[in-house]
Amino acid sequence: MWTAGTLIAGLLSVVILHFLIQLWSSKKYPPGPLRLPLLGSIWRLFIDFSQDSFMKLAKQYGKVYILWAGNLPVVVFSGFETVKEATVNYSEYFDERPQTPFFEALSEKKGIIFSNGHIWKQQRKFGIATMRKLGLGKKGIEHKIEEEALQLVQSFADVKGQPVDPLLLLTNSVTNVICALTFGQRFSIGDEHFLKLRNAIVVLLQGTGTIFQILYDLFPWIMKHLPGPHKEAIAARDFIVSFVMEEIQKRKAHQILHDPQDYIDYYLLQIERSKRDPSSTYSDRNLMQCVGDLFVAGTETTTSTLTWALLLMANYPDIQKKVQKEIEDVFGSSQSFSYQDRKDVPYTNAVICEIQRYRYILLIGLPRQCSKDVNVSGFFIPKGTTVIADFRSALLDPQKWETPQEFNPNHFLDKDGHFVENEAFLPFGAGARVCIGEQLARIELFIFFTRLLRSFTFQPPEGVKKISEEPQVRLVTPPHPYKICAIPRNSGP
Repeated sequence: MWTAGTLIAGLLSVVILHFLIQLWSSKKYPPGPLRLPLLGSIWRLFIDFSQDSFMKLAKQYGKVYILWAGNLPVVVFSGFETVKEATVNYSEYFDERPQTPFFEALSEKKGIIFSNGHIWKQQRKFGIATMRKLGLGKKGIEHKIEEEALQLVQSFADVKGQPVDPLLLLTNSVTNVICALTFGQRFSIGDEHFLKLRNAIVVLLQGTGTIFQILYDLFPWIMKHLPGPHKEAIAARDFIVSFVMEEIQKRKAHQILHDPQDYIDYYLLQIERSKRDPSSTYSDRNLMQCVGDLFVAGTETTTSTLTWALLLMANYPDIQKKVQKEIEDVFGSSQSFSYQDRKDVPYTNAVICEIQRYRYILLIGLPRQCSKDVNVSGFFIPKGTTVIADFRSALLDPQKWETPQEFNPNHFLDKDGHFVENEAFLPFGAGARVCIGEQLARIELFIFFTRLLRSFTFQPPEGVKKISEEPQVRLVTPPHPYKICAIPRNSGP
């Protein structure tokens, strides 16, 4: 007859056997932390979780290492050369997204960011082409960004130099750029529906890239019934989708197919043109997800970069003064300078790039999936393996940057003060999954930054010597909330 002791011994034997089998199966993968039953090796991230956790693991286990999320292998590439080899040299091997329970709940395998195969290729191609039609890189969208920049300058001016948290002001302006691109209009700051949209984007991103997401992917049957940031993120995603659907329905009621004005117009026209194409993936559901992707990818990231920009200007007043002097020397009182003129202000351009490098706004690159067996840096990566390119490690690689841990605009300048590119500058990713909004973000950063620095000197509030540069650690890594004083200058906007 079975006794309690016999049952316990039997269970322990099964656990030990399972553990040994796991250890044996892990031998074909790169090195990494000890893999435990059920949990895997992801436990290492629970210990002293910080922005540097992944780089610390690379120092211990090498430029290619593995983390096990339960039974799911996640291979991480660290350092510029390894990241470049994987994402650029073997771009076609890492062009998929892993279909994890959490990402499926957020996207239903639709849109651009989390889709794969034919859906992803068609939606991405359409997105890139449509953004060009809307004037990306020309005067169209740049004119709308300029309007938002002037509105932002006025918003800071209204504060009259008093301490203010810049986050709300920046978020409103950046979100309205995406509204102009997708809906063809901007919303007033007090619009209740707009405020809900803006807050939903923040909540969605706050619930992504957290321990709760990891637990959801490990135990979805449990976590989908438990409260937490993961549930709030999914609810926020539902609100964003419903918001976009309302706009789509309004457009359908007054659709003018021959004169599209924004992303939704162009997409509805494409649906009409593709009705008889059996391979078409153009649909209302994909449209909703694509627009949602544009909002999520294009608001919090650019807003966080600008929030870091103002903080760093306040903390490094000498650099701020050099930017202001260059802008005045080159443009004077002219109001007509544009993104194309950035070549005339190399120091300002270098400072913007250094802000993106020094305070990269993602914890780590979004996960990809290996679509074919491949060898990277001598390690065999089987088809279906989830991989992560640590772009932050490339932006801080001591082999590519003279002072990687310091805020130093000279990283992008030669000895004569001319702007120079650096191949390790990858804030928008690399390879097949590089951000389709890269050029839009570059235009926004240049126009917002130059307009603000031309109009104000930013400094810490009275009694504050230096604003904290510690980031919030989640998928997007903005600074902790802070207040700043925008002191008006004599220059025009």
